[in-house]
Amino acid sequence: MEAAGRDAMRPLGPPPVVAEPGWVPFKPFRLEAGRGPFVSSDTPGDRLRVAYFERAESPRLVGRAWFGPGAEGPPGHAHGGSIAAVLDEGMGAAVWLEGRIAVAVRLVTDFRRMLPLGTDARLEAWVVGSERRKMEARGRLVGADGTLFAESEGLFVDIDPLRFRDLLERAARAQGLDPDAFLRR
Repeated sequence: MEAAGRDAMRPLGPPPVVAEPGWVPFKPFRLEAGRGPFVSSDTPGDRLRVAYFERAESPRLVGRAWFGPGAEGPPGHAHGGSIAAVLDEGMGAAVWLEGRIAVAVRLVTDFRRMLPLGTDARLEAWVVGSERRKMEARGRLVGADGTLFAESEGLFVDIDPLRFRDLLERAARAQGLDPDAFLRR
């Protein structure tokens, strides 16, 4: 098939995000200069489209993750690094949703099935426990038919608010939050 014919068959971009009943939009943010989340801020691109939502029941953080042609690893499938990055950000967002200002110190991802490009997977992430400054989180990516593509676990540690006060204040202001209230969370 000619290149023009192949390009005509490609989708023009990610499908629109369709939230399920009871899902409320949730936007985690990146600490570095408050520019937005690392993975989910590339919404107009052809790699990934990730949208997060909060809900009342467990897991509290859910989302949609679309893997486009720019995320290709094995032919026709998402690169494992793109899958791991989505799970990392999702678990981190679940930790932040619990009111903790933390960063990942350990991530383990198990790839169960190859994830075809164009897939709009359901992301689920939740906190399973905490001890002092440490929180353990889990996440998974599941297809519309229930196929488990990948699952992950991570260990997150609270950031010292005194040591990183300037950074946290910038991040809070970028989100329109009162820095002092943000640091008391």
